[in-house]
Amino acid sequence: MKTILQKTIGFFINSIGMFFPKLAARMALFLFTKPLKGRPDEKQSDFLDTAFREELSFNNMPIMTYRWLGKKQTVLLAHGWESNSARWKELITNLKQKGFGVVALDAPAHGRSGSNRFNAIMYSEFIKVVSDRFEPNIIIGHSVGGMASAYFQYKYQKEHVQKMILLGAPSEFTDVLKRYTNMLGYSKRVKKYLNSMIKERFGDYPEAFSTATYSEHITSKGLIIHDKKDNIIPYNDALLIKTKYKNSMLVSTEGYGHSLATEEVSNYIYDFIDN
Repeated sequence: MKTILQKTIGFFINSIGMFFPKLAARMALFLFTKPLKGRPDEKQSDFLDTAFREELSFNNMPIMTYRWLGKKQTVLLAHGWESNSARWKELITNLKQKGFGVVALDAPAHGRSGSNRFNAIMYSEFIKVVSDRFEPNIIIGHSVGGMASAYFQYKYQKEHVQKMILLGAPSEFTDVLKRYTNMLGYSKRVKKYLNSMIKERFGDYPEAFSTATYSEHITSKGLIIHDKKDNIIPYNDALLIKTKYKNSMLVSTEGYGHSLATEEVSNYIYDFIDN
């Protein structure tokens, strides 16, 4: 059910769209790419300050990275929407104990990284910069962090990335966009101009951006974990990805939701990277 705020925003943008559709589309895209949270709180900052921090850069935008040293392979962690690197605290702690090196990065407009806008394409370029610096052997991406990781590996085909783990990752950008436009109740006119603006800003229409399609070209061994009752990214997205990602296995959970932040999920991850 739409909240009063969502109805109000949708009505306002639709009203503008009747006379100024391009302006309405810009406003809709702004809301879609502007996270309202994701900066670390005091407790999260205390944990992140236990790492070696290094600031990298992409197009003059700072990329904050956190590194914990280990003698085994290096694992790169990419968080999701309105989150930050501290969301991996338990996983990082256990990976360190097992001897793995760990690198986490804050996404664009999240944590301590730069930009005031977010999109998965920009995120993939952040991941590329971090990958070039630390050469991770394993990448773990949660939610849109998984989508950005898949796009990165599809585009750059890094040989040092031997394994990829996608946690609750979306498959089709069109579906993500549809859930957003339906939530705000945008008119057909606003949706049409929004699609055109995405083509103008990002080089292609929404249907071109697909984790499943990217995965078809990834040779790194993959693990897909998705909860059957995920109310953020539907379980069917995992099935779509698995169909295309030939060198992968799918683990289906039930009752863990979208975060998948449980000991059982962590154990699946450890088993996968250890073998």
